[in-house]
Amino acid sequence: MTDAPVVAPALADGELAALLDRARALGASRERRVLGIAGAPGSGKSTLTDALLAGLRGVPPVGRGADWVAHLPMDGYHLADEQLARLGLLDRKGAPETFDVDGYVATLQRLRSGASRPVYVPGFERELEQPIAAALVVPPEADLVVTEGNYLLLDDGGWEHVRGALDEIWFVDVDQELRIARLIARHVRFGKSPEAAHEWVHRSDEANARLVEAARARADLVVRLG
Repeated sequence: MTDAPVVAPALADGELAALLDRARALGASRERRVLGIAGAPGSGKSTLTDALLAGLRGVPPVGRGADWVAHLPMDGYHLADEQLARLGLLDRKGAPETFDVDGYVATLQRLRSGASRPVYVPGFERELEQPIAAALVVPPEADLVVTEGNYLLLDDGGWEHVRGALDEIWFVDVDQELRIARLIARHVRFGKSPEAAHEWVHRSDEANARLVEAARARADLVVRLG
């Protein structure tokens, strides 16, 4: 097992400020825009997304409130364990085929249509390792939606329809040893033994990571964390 320190990758204040400025400019037109944050498992997508959402809500554009930006996590479209067991995919949980990609694409398209009513979207509960229906909302006032997930840049399996529904995609890059250490620690934190976590990461998560890394050239921007 790796002995890499398990710490959250971070951006310097100046780098985060530049990203916030870029995101604000993307959402400045008052026509809804969607920003995608992609990257391999454990790369820090959620860390970056949380920082962006906090910064954008804390200092909204002039004349707008905190609800000008909203969150759509791809992980909310995980198939529940009951469905994965039915499909024989429980040991592949987290792979591209274990998501409701058509539901995710349909939601992105609905958001792009300029919905005049709230759009309720699913979240993902880490402690349960299950999707939670209607856990989040994209209000009509949201001119910018931030969505993050592993597979936003894939070009097959239904994922190829995601890229066209996003205005920009940023790819999160991080030291690979650190990324793997954080993944193992995450699995342990949510119930796996260290041995089981190590096996799962190197068998399943890293197979998924290779798919994600192969598509990084399709991103508009690479953000280096840590």
